[in-house]
Amino acid sequence: MPIVFENLKKLEYRGYDSAGVYFFDFQGEPQLVKEVGKLFNLERKIEGKRSLPTMAAIGHTRWATHGVPNEANAHPHYDCKKEIFLVHNGIIENYQELKEELLKKHRFRSHTDTEVVVHLIEEYGFELALKKIVGAYAIAAIFKKEPQKIYIARLGSPLVIGVGKDGYYVASDPTALAGLVKKVIFLKDGQRGVLALNSMNIGPARPKIVPLEIDAEQAKKGKYPHFMLKEIFEGSEVVSAALRGRIFPEKNLIKLGGLESIAANLPKIKRMEIISCGTSYYAGMIGAFLFKELANLPTETVLASEYRYSRDPKQNNTACLFISQSGETADTLAALKKSKEKKYLNLGIVNAVGSSVARETDAGVYNHAGPEIGVASTKAFLSQLSVLSLMSLYFGQTKFGKNSLAARSLMAELVKIPAKIQLVLKQNEAIKSLAKKYAHYKNFFYLGRGYNYPAALEGALKLKEVSYAHAEGYAGGEMKHGPIALIDKNFPVVALTNKNHLYGKMISNLEEIKARNGKILAIATVGDKAIAKLVDDVIYVPETLEQLEPILNTVPLQLFAYYFAVAHGNDVDKPRNLAKSVTVE
Repeated sequence: MPIVFENLKKLEYRGYDSAGVYFFDFQGEPQLVKEVGKLFNLERKIEGKRSLPTMAAIGHTRWATHGVPNEANAHPHYDCKKEIFLVHNGIIENYQELKEELLKKHRFRSHTDTEVVVHLIEEYGFELALKKIVGAYAIAAIFKKEPQKIYIARLGSPLVIGVGKDGYYVASDPTALAGLVKKVIFLKDGQRGVLALNSMNIGPARPKIVPLEIDAEQAKKGKYPHFMLKEIFEGSEVVSAALRGRIFPEKNLIKLGGLESIAANLPKIKRMEIISCGTSYYAGMIGAFLFKELANLPTETVLASEYRYSRDPKQNNTACLFISQSGETADTLAALKKSKEKKYLNLGIVNAVGSSVARETDAGVYNHAGPEIGVASTKAFLSQLSVLSLMSLYFGQTKFGKNSLAARSLMAELVKIPAKIQLVLKQNEAIKSLAKKYAHYKNFFYLGRGYNYPAALEGALKLKEVSYAHAEGYAGGEMKHGPIALIDKNFPVVALTNKNHLYGKMISNLEEIKARNGKILAIATVGDKAIAKLVDDVIYVPETLEQLEPILNTVPLQLFAYYFAVAHGNDVDKPRNLAKSVTVE
């Protein structure tokens, strides 16, 4: 049980509102303990209760979907006779229908869809119960009569088995297993089985054991007060890691091993769809600019949650690129399933090795950013932009035989970006002061054009996620088409005004804002002294190519959001109502 509890702590970052454990004490008696709120509330309730180390134990942190956060709705759930105890991630889509059937013979104690599963098992047994479920699940269950076994099953929700020297472990996220095991099994959809102390029986397909590529030290805060700040400061390294061994400017060469198996098919591709959610979607928007410019490939970005329900006709010679930090995002996986049905070429950009997106796509590229613990994505976004730059260059390389002069310039500049990120991070204290200065404002516009329009959207999202302030990202040219009506002295604008071919247009936008008494915080290129006379405050970033400006601009936007939220006393690593991996629709 101590192992279960410690590993629940490792998953706090994913978001939760209640928690519970089921284990056997030193007398061999079963113990079920549940509590609402933070894990330390649960810890107080189980304090002094020691478990028998040779017995099985399960634990769960719940993020409410069906039923309010309370003790009854917390996991583990149990059957009528208190002989089956179960934890579950996912959504049981036909739970109402199943519940109506079960209510004739079974007593329900919660308002969750999960409790249906445990009563189904009570009624029909483990295997037959699974066949009746429509939806997504990752299940771990203990039968009181078999206290040394854990029954597991996976369909649509992530589940990973840790293979240790002294036994087997199961978790919804490999991060929980870091430091505990060195080898894991990523269960595939439809796989199920039984784990015991010295044995494992998994089917129907034979499980594949792979190394766990997570360093336990990476999942610790170290000297930083929050994971979010630590991960912002890792930005330079994650960009370097994304580029390492993949970019060779002196040879005019991009090498992406993950795409070599399908490289011969790339010149045939006539259009690209980049499909993702949230921060990954904004990265995809920047990626679309890159693919159009560097690979001359018509590209559009689509929200995964919209793509899965769209009725767009099949178009030949299409590639779909799926971006997901976790590789387990429910909407993205559903969109991938639809794309596979159309027999498109499916590619992935994923941070989590062995995740569902990584396994289900035809080919792809890993971020190599290491575990991202903060709920608000920071370093993963920078690595996604880096990989998108590499992929667009690679597509151009395979399509035209060699990279263009513009592409070669981008390659030469891309390798300089990590050092330039370090220069931005040196302004940490100045950005902290600015965040405190603006902390009393409740509304913000984030403004950008071209490549910096998606960066503005991402900047606004970060502020919303961790501070709960209202923030909107807009394309600069759209200001006069309605939003400018909101501008006044209490509605500041964060403007991305780098010295690029749209600089004059952005300056015109800022003039319009100042004419209406709007406050302006600008992100500008080093050496631009003129802009300081127009705006209220400036954060300078090093000069770079326009295509790479979003990478540098994102760093001060992340720091601003972080310190703005800290000024309000928020728990920035675990923002309210948010989960790190959105594994349910």
